[in-house]
Amino acid sequence: MSKQSVLVVDDERDIRELLTITLGRMDLEVDAASNVAEARQLLGENTYDLCFTDMRLPDGSGQDLIELIAEQHPDMPVAMITAYGNVDAAVNALKAGAFDFVSKPVDIKVLRNLVQTALRLSEERRNSEESEEAPIGSRLIGSSSAMQQVRTTIGKLARSQAPVYISGESGTGKELAARLIHEQGPRAGAPFVPVNCGAIPSELMESEFFGHMKGSFTGAHADKEGLFQAAHGGTLFLDEVAELPLHMQVKLLRVIQEKAVRPIGGRGEVTVDVRILSATHKNLAELVEQGHFRQDLFYRINVIELQIPPLRDRGDDVRELADVILERLSRENGESPVSLSEDAFAALHTYTFPGNVRELENILERALAMCEGDTVQPDDLMLPDHAPRSLGAPGTSATAASTEAAPLPHNSDQPLDDYISNLEREAIMKALEETRYNKTAAARKLGITFRALRYKLKKLDID
Repeated sequence: MSKQSVLVVDDERDIRELLTITLGRMDLEVDAASNVAEARQLLGENTYDLCFTDMRLPDGSGQDLIELIAEQHPDMPVAMITAYGNVDAAVNALKAGAFDFVSKPVDIKVLRNLVQTALRLSEERRNSEESEEAPIGSRLIGSSSAMQQVRTTIGKLARSQAPVYISGESGTGKELAARLIHEQGPRAGAPFVPVNCGAIPSELMESEFFGHMKGSFTGAHADKEGLFQAAHGGTLFLDEVAELPLHMQVKLLRVIQEKAVRPIGGRGEVTVDVRILSATHKNLAELVEQGHFRQDLFYRINVIELQIPPLRDRGDDVRELADVILERLSRENGESPVSLSEDAFAALHTYTFPGNVRELENILERALAMCEGDTVQPDDLMLPDHAPRSLGAPGTSATAASTEAAPLPHNSDQPLDDYISNLEREAIMKALEETRYNKTAAARKLGITFRALRYKLKKLDID
């Protein structure tokens, strides 16, 4: 088996020699060029698995070389060599198609991690081309042009190490898109670590992200690795990144730039090899203008933006999604498949889905419980434009469904959903008690299906 090969392009002889020696020790064949012209000639004569290029070259720029390789050798990962701390150059390189970047002075450990990741990418590309299977984005359901574009973009993003900002409304599937980017790329065998930035208390954020050493603060009884260390070699997905306080935004920017973290109480930095994906349903650009989100961090994580369309803009994807969701729910419940009636589909098709795919799943889970046959009808959906079905049989109310339970007093400060849930709970508990907890008999007494009762028991957390 022939060795994998690397092209190094840099006008500084010391850098060329350092990279040549380091890569040679990794059992790689190395060719070196000192300018764009030499690089062009070598690229025309040979095929490489990876290329390193400096930003500034005597007869052009590394940016030009990256664009050339992206056009003529799209399967070759390119890494930019930038001056220390030159974030703008790194961002521009990533936008032009660079796989990743390494800063001068070159950290050998960071370099080795980058090379290993890039070569895995090259190998996986070859394997995918030789394979007849093409499952990219198979879990992003939908045949609309909008979703076809999303799947195509995810396939391209998976081949890069550029930070990706995933935008979209709540419930559109931003985390799923992030997982697919990870799973289709060279880091698929390493951890995918999702974190909801809005769920971590501000005072614990630094410890959660970067870890801490034993005794570094009260309650630190043992060393703890942070999320960056846990994601080493893989992907860290920062969901709701807009919720990060400003002091953490500064620290996050530094970690992304330097590729190293310092645990609380630690004396030295720990190198981390992590790809950053982020998402939020908020408008980050507006938050930058308002001074709530740092502009430098925004440009760093928003190298490439992936927009996930809302469900209302996806046409007939609703039917396709509904069929798949109903099949899955029926299988999980051990029941025969249930389908949508044409009238039910028409009702879903005209609904705007403010909660997007997540709301569709909730609607169908409820409908599956409420329908009495093997076909979901419009009333089973209980959409806001439809009158909700009562808990009891036709002609009875939920508060009096075959029971003598007195309605609970409604506190004006109590949310209506909570009030209705309490009414349902009282009616169900009374029916269960009167039937000695025979659920089939209780469902009959309440005038609902057994499946509907089981759904209510689960929803109301009744044992």
